[in-house]
Amino acid sequence: MSGPTPTRKARLGARFVRRRITAGAAAVGLLALVSFGVSRVAGLVGGDRADAASSRTSLPVAVRTTAAAARDARPLVRAPRPSPTVAQGAVGASSAETALVRTMRLTGDLTPKSVVASPAGVVVAQNMMYRHSVSAFRADGALLATIDDSVDLGAFGIKGHPGTTRGAPVEAAFTRDGRHAWVSNYSMYGAGYGPEGLDSCRAGDGTSTSTVYRVDTSTFAIDRVVEVGAVPKYVAVTPDDRTVLVTNWCSWDLSVIDVASNRQVARIPLGGTYPRGIVVSPDSRTAYVALMGSDRIVTVDLRTRAVRPFATTGDGPRHIVLSPDARYLYVTNNGSGTVSKLERATGRVLATTHVGTQPRSLAIARDGKALYSVNYESSSVSKLRTSDLTVMQTVPTDQHPIGITYEPTRKAVWVACYGGSILVFDDSRRPVA
Repeated sequence: MSGPTPTRKARLGARFVRRRITAGAAAVGLLALVSFGVSRVAGLVGGDRADAASSRTSLPVAVRTTAAAARDARPLVRAPRPSPTVAQGAVGASSAETALVRTMRLTGDLTPKSVVASPAGVVVAQNMMYRHSVSAFRADGALLATIDDSVDLGAFGIKGHPGTTRGAPVEAAFTRDGRHAWVSNYSMYGAGYGPEGLDSCRAGDGTSTSTVYRVDTSTFAIDRVVEVGAVPKYVAVTPDDRTVLVTNWCSWDLSVIDVASNRQVARIPLGGTYPRGIVVSPDSRTAYVALMGSDRIVTVDLRTRAVRPFATTGDGPRHIVLSPDARYLYVTNNGSGTVSKLERATGRVLATTHVGTQPRSLAIARDGKALYSVNYESSSVSKLRTSDLTVMQTVPTDQHPIGITYEPTRKAVWVACYGGSILVFDDSRRPVA
């Protein structure tokens, strides 16, 4: 068969050129649009952020952008179909009048020690040394990424540990815009590190120091590594996003990380054993730290680094949350089986309620009307009214619930069960009579 004539070839060539020009113009336009969008986001992230009070009524633009990216991301595993176990009623006006209804059970390569939601609808579960990973989910339960904890510490400027080193992700905290998550590692595994830490330990016993990672939630890559103390547990980011705080279980102190210089700038002895939960005042000046080896909460002045007594709550205070208006602190007392409500201005204990055996982590609804406590040995979640700590509901879970978070975009409560599952409860609707 003969080919096209020279005239036809010329026409085809011209048509091809026109198509290439059109495609090129479209690509240039698209690049310009993307560049404009990126510059807008960069400007918003780098500029002044809204006050905490206004953020409760509408998400900042940077958070909405991150939320849209999470919603549109292609998941590794699709979202399961929600399957409520009981009928759901009308949408409630506040969390004080709604009821927990389980809608999802997530499994597969999970041993979650904690679960934490960002303001933008990304939820991360930290799987410790049992899986050496962080699992990142979309708010609808779709698996977005499995983040391996292997790093080359030399690439992050940390000397003395050649080759590949592995971590053990235990807790996480998001920046205010949700673009980054800081993750603590119970221990590090590789050249230059000794045996892993133990639950029973003491300052100066030779337990190796560890690190925290920073994870970029747009790429799910570890982009920073910072050395901290021995067996870091809880991690908190100050509201101004300038400082990261880490409680070190086995060195009995608080690591202070300066975000701008990406380094630990202080290790503050806390005057007590086994520090864990942290919350920070809205002005980023005061940290409240639970000393789980005692019955005490202490304050840390983040400017002078002075440590002072604040409150006595019960045996084994573990986790602390702050009310949205910053007037109250709520604390789980692991040994006492209770939750306490404290006045932040004075440290006075206003109420204490029994919830179950070994309450571990605590979460608060975005409207501040309800609390959620996971009870480790009772295998349950208790929902409490914040005004008077009345237990409104107790629901069963899988064995050993240990972590909990409130996911604000769907008004859902995520529960990490140490045995290998995450349960998701809807808390947006009134109970059916």
